[in-house]
Amino acid sequence: MSDKKTIAIFGAGPGLGASVATRFGREGYQVALVARRRGPLEERVAQLAGAGIAAAAFPADLNNIDGIGALIGSIKERFGGIDVAFYAPVPPDAAFVPAVQLGATKLQSMAGIFLYSPVEIARALLPDFLKRGDGAFVVVGGLSAVIPTPGFSALGPLMSAARNYILTLNAEVKSHGVYAGSVSIGGIIDRSAGKRDLEAKGMKFDGSIPIIDPDDIAQEIWTLVTARNRPEVIVPPMPTA
Repeated sequence: MSDKKTIAIFGAGPGLGASVATRFGREGYQVALVARRRGPLEERVAQLAGAGIAAAAFPADLNNIDGIGALIGSIKERFGGIDVAFYAPVPPDAAFVPAVQLGATKLQSMAGIFLYSPVEIARALLPDFLKRGDGAFVVVGGLSAVIPTPGFSALGPLMSAARNYILTLNAEVKSHGVYAGSVSIGGIIDRSAGKRDLEAKGMKFDGSIPIIDPDDIAQEIWTLVTARNRPEVIVPPMPTA
């Protein structure tokens, strides 16, 4: 078993996932990269190796709730354990829907990736975290999880539920040395697959929507996990009255 710490990144894309991997890797963490496609994951493993960061790819569909236990087991077998888990997958078919158009079928189709999967990952991690008296799990969502926004339904209610769960979990486990945190992002993440897809569809960024450097978000996540003095952060910060 390695004496190094390990971060498992669920949703290891080219934007925020890559920045979080680099930020924690610079601090000596081993990195488990989880996403659907093996090819891009292996490319990121090679990039991290070039920076002197030990990493491994774990291709998996996080909609497969029944497979999460085995996925966690594979990461633990490879690295000896998981110290920090970071969850921020964005499936290609994720889309906001106005509340007046939202139906149960659409909500159910997104519930696995945005709600059930993070809950199940936490359930799989908690026994080790609580036994060890340490561990952290951070879940990323959008600003509509915090502020109901017209036209941004479907994902908003699900991310709001996940945020509620994480904040409640943190209140329950913080006295045991375990941390759960929520990050809500009110903008487009630069270098991300989502931004690339929007650009391919012809979207022009005119400054009305913040473009956020994923390295800045990764630093916020590092601070949350290490300081553990607040259960959530909103990026960019909300203006004060």
